[in-house]
Amino acid sequence: MPELRTVALVAGLAVALVVASAVSISIGSVNLPLASVWKVIGARLTGSGPGDPLRDQVIWDIRTPRVLVAALVGAGLSVAGVALQALVRNPLADPYILGISSGASLGAVLVVSFGATALGGLGVTGAAFATAVLTVLLVYVLAQRGGRLLDSRLVLAGVAVGYLCSAATSYIQLQVSPTELHALMFWLMGSVAGATWSDLGVPAAVIAVCMAFLLLQGRSLNALMAGEDAAASLGVPVQALRVALLMIASLLTATAVSVVGGIGFVGLMVPHAARFLVGADHRRLLPVAALLGAVFLVLVDLATRTVDRPNELPVGIFTTALGVPFFLWLLRRRAAGSA
Repeated sequence: MPELRTVALVAGLAVALVVASAVSISIGSVNLPLASVWKVIGARLTGSGPGDPLRDQVIWDIRTPRVLVAALVGAGLSVAGVALQALVRNPLADPYILGISSGASLGAVLVVSFGATALGGLGVTGAAFATAVLTVLLVYVLAQRGGRLLDSRLVLAGVAVGYLCSAATSYIQLQVSPTELHALMFWLMGSVAGATWSDLGVPAAVIAVCMAFLLLQGRSLNALMAGEDAAASLGVPVQALRVALLMIASLLTATAVSVVGGIGFVGLMVPHAARFLVGADHRRLLPVAALLGAVFLVLVDLATRTVDRPNELPVGIFTTALGVPFFLWLLRRRAAGSA
């Protein structure tokens, strides 16, 4: 019965993603009928001749890749959140709170501002991944005592390292021209504006590979949530799995940051919502979290374009406005539970 309910939920979320994407494509500075959206996409997918060239360009070349990038980033950040929460067995774990997003942003900003030579010839994605890994390793080391990870230190270490990376990023911003600074600030707060079809390949491949690995490790992740000793007694290679989860979370976060900039709290909120729907079994949790994250960020991006039309607001403003109250509620709930 739980499996049937999960299948129905996944199917429902898939339909919701398609509907949300179509609505998001139809709404913008100029609203277009949903029928036109389906007509243009259908014509492109089937290879039939285009209709109105202007409408075709707006729907296919501008809005569709933007919506798809938002969906991929939302899914990726949500899966990264699930991986981190399994890694440290802490529901407060999130790429943003643990400083990984800030670390990835630092590497990306270095390359964007000073070129590929800034980090040994790495591109934006490679630089973001390298600094994300260094950041999460530093947080991991600082949060340990006597070789064991302490939940009480984890968030504090993540916040401290995140602030350090943010300070370094702010210093870099002072070195660029005012024109570059404006674009950099908007990108750092998260935006899918200007997304193109060429931006889809890397995130899609990274998410597919990471999801496949995590789904294959579903039982091991469930065992890890019960504790290191319990997982080891069941034959789970705990240290190897921890390293793999560390790399996966860093890679997913770095990929998202390199494409859309810094977007916080998605990896905190969405996994909790998914657990509420399907429970803690990672074999069900991962696909639900990925789809839920995709729907969530598509709708958030739609809000950024409609709340203050014709102006467009950064995505990070909305996710932070939702995420901070959620984080405080979660802290209070954990404090009440431990009292």
